[in-house]
Amino acid sequence: MVLGGDAADGTGCALSGRDAAMDGALAALYGRGDGKGQAGKERSAGLGASAPSVARWLGDIRTYFPSSVVQVMQRDAIDRLGLSALLLEPEMLEAVEADVHLVGTLLSLNKAMPETTKETARAVVRKVVEDLEKRLATRTRATLSGALDRSARINRPRHHDIDWNRTISANLKHYLPEHRTIVPERLVGYGRASRSVKKEVVLCIDQSGSMAASVVYASVFGAVLASMRSIDTRLVVFDTAVVDLTDQLDDPVDVLFGTQLGGGTDINRALAYCQSQITRPPETVMVLISDLYEGGIRNEMLKRVAAMKASGVQFVTLLALSDEGAPAYDREHAAALAALGAPAFACTPDLFPEVMAAAIEKRPIPIPDTV
Repeated sequence: MVLGGDAADGTGCALSGRDAAMDGALAALYGRGDGKGQAGKERSAGLGASAPSVARWLGDIRTYFPSSVVQVMQRDAIDRLGLSALLLEPEMLEAVEADVHLVGTLLSLNKAMPETTKETARAVVRKVVEDLEKRLATRTRATLSGALDRSARINRPRHHDIDWNRTISANLKHYLPEHRTIVPERLVGYGRASRSVKKEVVLCIDQSGSMAASVVYASVFGAVLASMRSIDTRLVVFDTAVVDLTDQLDDPVDVLFGTQLGGGTDINRALAYCQSQITRPPETVMVLISDLYEGGIRNEMLKRVAAMKASGVQFVTLLALSDEGAPAYDREHAAALAALGAPAFACTPDLFPEVMAAAIEKRPIPIPDTV
């Protein structure tokens, strides 16, 4: 479909009805180069500064375009036309199509938000969080429960619990060439994780402005992990200060409103705090989620990572936890971490359970080919 309808578009056709309305909604956001509307009338782009006109426009785009397009147009409106301030009004929040990016914008406006708007904002955030939990929770629990079971190795397994790959590896020295077989003198099997805590997971999340989507996803995953009895989960957010939000993990909405997007970054200070909370290094998975733009002491940061790995901690660095792929990041720091055996890569929410399962089982991390 070609929208436009002006004389300059070369089609010679005028728009009417629904097509004209769709064109008007697009032009209000993206404008037209000549400023002329149909029939030669002057037409200015823009939504103005009033909440009613924006609310009407939001209703229009939800009528004419699919949800995925609406979300893109909303983000463009916030970026191009500076509509963030209008999101502080309850009627505006009720009109928008809620998604992860809108949640990030609301969290960045949290401190400036009037009390009359906060309840509506929390409702918007809760809707997005609940949708994400429905999408991610079941698969995450299933994947990690299996990893926890497999990580509990036993030496006298029942037949259906034998880990054949590890059993073969452990008995290669007992290979009998004349019979072309291995004599399995020692069986290695999968255990079955008990209800006691088997692993500790620390999520250390950079809350600088560029990490908004990652903060949202990490908070949801943190709540899912905290619901599993076999995993002791700690969630820490940081900029130049460090805040431990572990006691709020039963409600990811509380976690999100406990963050403060924006500000500087001191990864070294955050890692120092997380390191002090680790009690069983060999049974701990440390996940740093950051674009690695360090404002603290670089060498100390790298020393802490090296020390944690030497103590047995499984260290994972995610440049982003979102659907958008790798953001801008500090390549020098990423290379330094890779040299320590802690490669940094962007991770989608769908891949995150597999990454965590690999870390729990202490096997190679599945790094996407795009890194």
